[in-house]
Amino acid sequence: MQKIVECVPNFSEGQRPEVYDDIANAIRQVPGAHVLDVSADPDHNRSVITFVGNPDAVEEAAFQAIARAAKHIDLDEHEGEHPRLGATDVCPFVPVKNVTVDECVEIARRVGQRVGDELGIAVYLYGEAATRPDRKKLSAIRRGEYELWRDEVATVPERVPDYGPARPSRSGATVIGVRPFLIAYNIFLNTDDVAIANKIARAVRFTSGGLRHVQALGFLVEGQAQVSMNLTDFNKTPIHAVQEMVRREAARHGLTITKSELIGLAPQKAFLEAAKWYFQLDDMKDDQVLEIRLADATSDDYTPYPFLEATGAATPTPGGGSSAALAGALSASLSQMVANLTLGRKKYASVEAEIEGLLEQTTRLRHELTAAIGHDAAAFERLMSAWRDKKVSGEDKMLAIEEATRQAGLVPLTVARRSRDAAKLAVSMTAIGNANAVTDAAAAAVMARAAVQVAAMNVRINGIGLRDQDQAQAWNAELTTLETETERLAEQAVAMAADRGGF
Repeated sequence: MQKIVECVPNFSEGQRPEVYDDIANAIRQVPGAHVLDVSADPDHNRSVITFVGNPDAVEEAAFQAIARAAKHIDLDEHEGEHPRLGATDVCPFVPVKNVTVDECVEIARRVGQRVGDELGIAVYLYGEAATRPDRKKLSAIRRGEYELWRDEVATVPERVPDYGPARPSRSGATVIGVRPFLIAYNIFLNTDDVAIANKIARAVRFTSGGLRHVQALGFLVEGQAQVSMNLTDFNKTPIHAVQEMVRREAARHGLTITKSELIGLAPQKAFLEAAKWYFQLDDMKDDQVLEIRLADATSDDYTPYPFLEATGAATPTPGGGSSAALAGALSASLSQMVANLTLGRKKYASVEAEIEGLLEQTTRLRHELTAAIGHDAAAFERLMSAWRDKKVSGEDKMLAIEEATRQAGLVPLTVARRSRDAAKLAVSMTAIGNANAVTDAAAAAVMARAAVQVAAMNVRINGIGLRDQDQAQAWNAELTTLETETERLAEQAVAMAADRGGF
């Protein structure tokens, strides 16, 4: 059952493409995270990146994006039309498919804690992840923007963050949470009079007596007055209702709409409902749209075609190293499955606390090993680039190759270490996990053994190319230990599974 989470972080930079493109690339480097859209507005000096993926990938990519933004963006130097509190201003998670709100809340809290602990950035939780009623709304947290927050965070108790230090930082604060689909939708008017745009915004937004799920402000963008809106629940306040109300309010001032603008992505259903309304297709069913019918027909296919096709292509990556990482991730996934099949069963109540701990560890390992699939391919590509670089020669070139070779060996070495750890967890799951899934737990140990063996081959071949043979020998010694230990663990798991009646 494929799980999909969407993340739509907003960054306080819309004027330097090299910055928001670098942030987007940090997301792309996380395997399983897919950047769908990058929207930047120079006037607002803000960019919005939309990406999706499995929960683990989205969680890691969100952290990497926040870390990268902190390196580039200084709020003391930032100016723009849009309200903002931090370099990564807001980072919402949205459940898309086979994921609950509660699962997204856990993602938001883990990312928040990591951002606070590792990056030293103040984090506030909002929306469904909020820990206090007064922080449910983003606008309440962002009151006074960065400048007031900077002055108050260390002295005003209400400003104490959920995670991270209560002190000023040039990265500002990041607001992380969970919300439904939000449609960022702007309407331009045939005037440069922002006062009229603000009057229309007041008429439309809920806080001034307008439509229930609409937030709106007036701005001047590219010489035109703009009604900038967030539609927080398009199911209850459809996009066409908002469009028509803005059109009527504009007509009251003798104005018309010149164009509308979608920022980022929006659910297909929002536009289907608008089409039905405008075309009066009252009896139209969603699955009459060809693409929807096709998606439904293929939704149960779990085969990882992209990876298999990429591996089989006439390119050196992904290769054995990435395949080792995949095997390790599968090992962790199998142990995770057994843990989930054990939790909540009365028969295993006595080991529930231990299983919960194992589940947390398998989830973390699966994520690390999944990320290594892409890291291994990237390390090999960097090594090839070092060899091919004609701009560098002599000792400088040899040093660059040496460093790239070292990195190309360290990635599979990490895979071997983590896969050995996965084998340990598999043995534990074989011992106490659901007896009906004991062969899956043993399979996890065998898969981990394969991962260690293949990763070890990749480390050794890179070690041969190192000038620093002391390092290569240290690698070989550690690999021998890892292989021996994992072999023993796999045999132990298989024997244990047989004893418990697995086969």
